[in-house]
Amino acid sequence: MVAEIVDIHTTSGGTYGSPRVHATLRRRGIRVSRKRVERLMRGHELQGAFLRKKWRTPSTRRDPRATPAPDLVNRDFTAPAPDRLWVADATRIPTGEGVFWLAAVRDAFSNRIVGWKTSDR
Repeated sequence: MVAEIVDIHTTSGGTYGSPRVHATLRRRGIRVSRKRVERLMRGHELQGAFLRKKWRTPSTRRDPRATPAPDLVNRDFTAPAPDRLWVADATRIPTGEGVFWLAAVRDAFSNRIVGWKTSDR
């Protein structure tokens, strides 16, 4: 059993963890529980690769002295007719070449995008 687990783990380049090793064993016709695969892998110091989530810095810093913007719609984002209420949002999208910004304006009644603009990058 351990030889099969080590073979699967090595074949995957050390990327498969216990769930994938377990699934591969099941496909090969070996009946074993996932927890047993976990125990055996832990006992032989086999660990799959995992991506750590990077800590993100906020895109903007809030000034604690600034007064918040007035809530003109009282958090009610529904509109009785088209073009009565538009809502906007800006999104920061990290890419391999840097940060990409997308700003969009949406009609609250029809949920259609009224306009949008992207950064140059």
